[in-house]
Amino acid sequence: MLRPLLPALLLATPSIAEVPRTVADIAPVQSLVAAVMGKLGSPELLIPQGASPHDHAMSPSEARNLQDADLVFWIGPNLAPGLEDKINTIAEGAQQVTLGELDVTSMLPMRKDVIFATQSDDQHDHDDHDDHDHAEAHSDGHGHGHDHEHHGTEDPHVWLSPENAIAWLQPIADALTEADPENADTYSQNAEQARADIEDAVANANDSLKVAHGQHYVVFHDAYQYFETTFGLEVLGALRLSDASAPSPAQLDALRDRIEDAEIACAFAEPQFDPRLLETVTEGTGLPVAELDPLGTKLELGAGLYPALVTDLAQRIATCAN
Repeated sequence: MLRPLLPALLLATPSIAEVPRTVADIAPVQSLVAAVMGKLGSPELLIPQGASPHDHAMSPSEARNLQDADLVFWIGPNLAPGLEDKINTIAEGAQQVTLGELDVTSMLPMRKDVIFATQSDDQHDHDDHDDHDHAEAHSDGHGHGHDHEHHGTEDPHVWLSPENAIAWLQPIADALTEADPENADTYSQNAEQARADIEDAVANANDSLKVAHGQHYVVFHDAYQYFETTFGLEVLGALRLSDASAPSPAQLDALRDRIEDAEIACAFAEPQFDPRLLETVTEGTGLPVAELDPLGTKLELGAGLYPALVTDLAQRIATCAN
């Protein structure tokens, strides 16, 4: 008697809306989208955690994930110049959310020199130093004017501003809701929880970084301007500019001289880049070298990665400051 009723019971079960298939370009963006999706699903990661988004070559499996996507969340072409055409062609039918171009995103101008002005610098002396050395750097045929025109004038490492990350949660939820309106409440609630988690991480980072205020640092790659601004840090310079372009010999010489003249707490390498260039600049200085990772390569992928990234960066800087 029960068997004939089974088809009718199955037909009476409400249909479950299909959660949109999502792709995110880098791990921090994947984390934010995963936090908003919660248990409903998880976005595919387009650029592996250990790769640099500035020059990553897409693999066939990554291209397939992009082809299957309904929604693509990415920072934008200033960060990954080679990705725009691939998204437009391979994921032609997908909705794109370009986080770096949203109205809610706060942008900072790209720094054009390997030496940065800091709050405690003698600005007059620093400017004199820059006028001579950087003019040479940009006139020796190895400058980066062309690269900056190509990649844009704004620093693309916008995810390292927790304020931006929090601001993106609502547009992420809105895009998911538009594709999957039946789960709108879940996306909204998850976005609120993700906001609270990031705010907690920022509060903890502020506590950790009290010991770092007033210290000077050197980084391998100018990726941390947003983090510096948020937490009041003073990074003196970087071996590679924001677009990861290689420095000229004159720029390296200027940075080496600056390192010798200034009191610097630490130099930071990055796992995405060969550390030997940093070694050539810091050799013989006795400067401690540690590692910073703007992408969270060694952190567990998923919703918790972004708050963990804020905490990890703060702890590494604070540890080196001590």
